Amino acid sequence: MTTASFPSSAAAATGSGSTRCYNFGAGPSTLPEEVLRQIQADIWDFKGSGIGILELSHRGKEYDAVVAEVDRDVRAVGNIPADYDVLFMTGGATSQNYIVPANLLPPGATADHLVTGHWAQGSFDDAKQYVSCHNPGATIHAAYHGGGDKFAHLPGEAEISYSKNPTYVHMTSNNTLYGTQWLDAQGRTRLPKIPAGAFLVSDGCSDFFWDELDVSRFGLIYGGAQKNMGTAGTTFVIARKDLVARANRNIPRMLQYGLFAREESRPNTPPVFAIYTVGLMVKWVRSQGGLKAVGQRNRQKAGMIYSSLDRHAAFYKPHAAKADRSMMNITFRCAAGPAMDDAFVAEAKLAGLDVLKGHRMTGGMRASTYNAMPVEGCKALADFIDDFAKRKG
Repeated sequence: MTTASFPSSAAAATGSGSTRCYNFGAGPSTLPEEVLRQIQADIWDFKGSGIGILELSHRGKEYDAVVAEVDRDVRAVGNIPADYDVLFMTGGATSQNYIVPANLLPPGATADHLVTGHWAQGSFDDAKQYVSCHNPGATIHAAYHGGGDKFAHLPGEAEISYSKNPTYVHMTSNNTLYGTQWLDAQGRTRLPKIPAGAFLVSDGCSDFFWDELDVSRFGLIYGGAQKNMGTAGTTFVIARKDLVARANRNIPRMLQYGLFAREESRPNTPPVFAIYTVGLMVKWVRSQGGLKAVGQRNRQKAGMIYSSLDRHAAFYKPHAAKADRSMMNITFRCAAGPAMDDAFVAEAKLAGLDVLKGHRMTGGMRASTYNAMPVEGCKALADFIDDFAKRKG
């Protein structure tokens, strides 16, 4: 892994002579300038090996060191207990929709799902399809479904109806399309209360490593790395070792958590570059003061943008209920309709604020403010929100 020492301040996305814009894309997302510069160097020559990171053998001593250091750093920065495995797989978070029940749902058992958005719906649907084909005695139960209000809010305890004895409860901690996140009144991660004997599984794709998190409250967390933890190409899985040890082995071996644990996440050729970038991003988080400092800054960044939207409440309409607004994905539209949304996106791009168009399923705008988005970028967007409303309202 790189020996670079990153500076402690957040990198500005633009600078003297730079042609880079503020990239508010939902993933692959913006990366810190320091990380990009290190990648540039390592693509040419990784740590004096004479071979670039894109060319490294996954069985060579250089990559042995990468694997060991990524595992150590993820554990240290994320405060991940020793009785958890840190795995890197492929197929994206979507593939975990069936890999989770394939490994962890016994025959005839039940998994409860909290369906709080598009990707949570996909997790529910794919799990149902998996058990119907491969575990027909098992049940996938929707303990909550938020489609009635277009997934604008997250459930309180009274709105959740668990099954009698679920093996696990599946949640999606942040919903990128609809801009909701499981948060308490202080803007910190909240978790649903689950039945005794069950363990919690979380799709943490878009907010894992956004702030401090008590990993010990989960049985398993998974997600694509391309939001807060690196580039597209690898899927992280943080899983309790006892669950991995007793996971189903009567499935194709490349779906088995146990195989990835035994083989250091490389039972075949892994996505070397993507895993390497996870290591760089984790080092960058540490250089920013760790997850506590990063979480505080993420709340500050999102707060700037929400404050501007709320100042013009007659002009802008945020999608998410105020109590459930995401710190990662800020979704809103113009009250005047889609034509005004299009004008907002076009003029914002000319101002150096790009990838703000909302998801095709929801329309409007979406500003993703993941870890690497600097405070300056959020301030620039907040100022543009004010200016656009004053000019067009």
